[in-house]
Amino acid sequence: MTLNQLEYFCAVCRYHSITRAAESLFVSQPTISTSIRNLEKEFHLRLFTHGQNRITLTNEGVSRVLCKSIQ
Repeated sequence: MTLNQLEYFCAVCRYHSITRAAESLFVSQPTISTSIRNLEKEFHLRLFTHGQNRITLTNEGVSRVLCKSIQ
């Protein structure tokens, strides 16, 4: 996990939206989506569930990413 990936992950958690996270970080939406997809591949799990107009962090996403970022 890179610092950029962690920053993007935290922004998506904060805004519950990939689009709003991208806008807040001045990057493109595909940049955020690709980063999240790469994290999911790295950890072999889904980090977020996608709803109608909201993205929600999964329990596995909380524990795996937070533990990895602390190490």
